[in-house]
Amino acid sequence: MWGSLSEHALILFNLLILTYFVLGNGVYTALMLMSVRSVWIHTRRLAYQGLTELRGSSLTPPVTIIVPAWNEEQIIVETVRSALGVDYPRVSVIVVDDGSTDSTRERLTAAFKLLPLDQAYHPTLPTRAVYGFYFNPHLPNLLLVHKQRGGKPDALNTGINLCRSPYFCCLDADCILERDSLLRLMDPILRSPEETVVSGGIVRIINGCKEKSGQIVKLGLPATSLARFQVVEYLRSFLTGRNGWSLLGGTVIVSGALALFQRLVVMEVGGFRDDTVTEDMDLIITLRAWAAKNKRDIKMAFTSDPVCWTECPASLTMLNRQRRRWQLGLCQTLWKHRKMLFRRQYGVVGLFSLPFHLYVEAIGTIVEALGYLLVPLSFFGGLLSPALLILLLLLGLAYGGFLSVGAVLLEEMTYRRYPRHRELLLLLAYGMLENVGYRQLILLFRVQGTMKFLIGSHRWENVIHKGESLASEAAGLAPASADMSTENAAQSLDGRLPEGI
Repeated sequence: MWGSLSEHALILFNLLILTYFVLGNGVYTALMLMSVRSVWIHTRRLAYQGLTELRGSSLTPPVTIIVPAWNEEQIIVETVRSALGVDYPRVSVIVVDDGSTDSTRERLTAAFKLLPLDQAYHPTLPTRAVYGFYFNPHLPNLLLVHKQRGGKPDALNTGINLCRSPYFCCLDADCILERDSLLRLMDPILRSPEETVVSGGIVRIINGCKEKSGQIVKLGLPATSLARFQVVEYLRSFLTGRNGWSLLGGTVIVSGALALFQRLVVMEVGGFRDDTVTEDMDLIITLRAWAAKNKRDIKMAFTSDPVCWTECPASLTMLNRQRRRWQLGLCQTLWKHRKMLFRRQYGVVGLFSLPFHLYVEAIGTIVEALGYLLVPLSFFGGLLSPALLILLLLLGLAYGGFLSVGAVLLEEMTYRRYPRHRELLLLLAYGMLENVGYRQLILLFRVQGTMKFLIGSHRWENVIHKGESLASEAAGLAPASADMSTENAAQSLDGRLPEGI
């Protein structure tokens, strides 16, 4: 009897594995097809419309870039240079030093000649204590804040409290912005007839590229296979997954490395929370719940060409930390907002997006991991036919390679960030190889993240970046924003924050 029960259990599990792969690959295929159409239309529109009108319009609202930083001495100066150098009519930058124990603050004050500023801090969103402000009257759109260590959500909330513009942009301290990124993020907000409260962009891997004075001057692929796999992974995730969910109105993830938010709406929901380790995803779903409760018809846009370049983990240890944290945060956020699951009042998010992420991205991690063990046992035990085994291998490995290759080809047909044929062929090769070895490695890390959730862990695992991809130059400053006068800068030293911040 026991043997019969175990055989039936294995058969049911094999059907569960088959359903998992069919559902996951089917949804991702649909998302990719929608993304192809969306990206194609978007690139054609920009080809004849461009960003000139947006750049010169008096209706283009000011934006504040908030850069939370903790122990980022290797790369923080270049990140701030890139933020100050964006092509946008009115932009300010607030760097929040979240109690760094290295020379992050010292490097910023030296590079940008910042001086202490006597300023009172009256927070609307509760945060840890602020110790001081630093400012350069000749660089009036930059403010450095030194505060008590409180974590990334706390640092972001500090920046929001100091922000005076209607929109703010979150930028991770290890990222480089392309010059027109803010314009491209703002474009869907001003063009949409709906109230667009969030606009997200794509994050790409800077490893292998050359940077100078806060701008990418030469594109290239990373030297290591580990980083090249991540390039393909990022292309698939952003160009197909997030773009497709945006078209369906089911966005639940916008990368906190590059995202534009409507400030008043974020403040109304209480800002960023620290009860998950993925504060960006948590805020997006919180905004969805708030909109449904208050019957606000809001939109969250994703555009595939505002580019933010980031340094990916260069070692297995750091990659493991990153993916464990992402998976832990996914599980925490889904559990926190579990009441939204399968609820019609939350629209596409409640009926499709959250259930998909629960089944495929959260529970599916354990299902897939067990599949690598139990499917071979079923086959050698005579419970799985060769035809079904081949089907599972095609769905689990070969079709995954097809999706990765499709993302690389979509990149080639549209933005062509890697124009050399050798780089394209390498990406296509890594797209095919990604599902044999690398996928299983990432799956192992994600299983660890799920286990951390099940045991109740809330520990944030920090990924250490070496800054090797950035050719940091100590000399030279990014130009001050043209719309900020020296007179305003001098006035701002008189016990007030700089105008526009």
